Amino acid sequence: MPEKVFHVYAREECLYNNLTEEQFKNTWNALNGMVGLLHTDYDVEDLSYEEVETTAHIAEESSY
Repeated sequence: MPEKVFHVYAREECLYNNLTEEQFKNTWNALNGMVGLLHTDYDVEDLSYEEVETTAHIAEESSY
């Protein structure tokens, strides 16, 4: 069954990787709030994310 993970970027730099959907939502909201309220080197437009679907590989035992 595919599972979604998220990677969060500021400009081209990866800030967070392999976040679950819940972790992503919390992190994304916090980052947008911080960048919008605090004086940082980043603007809200610098933030982006990538959603990736992963599938678990079933390890099969090899015959020797």
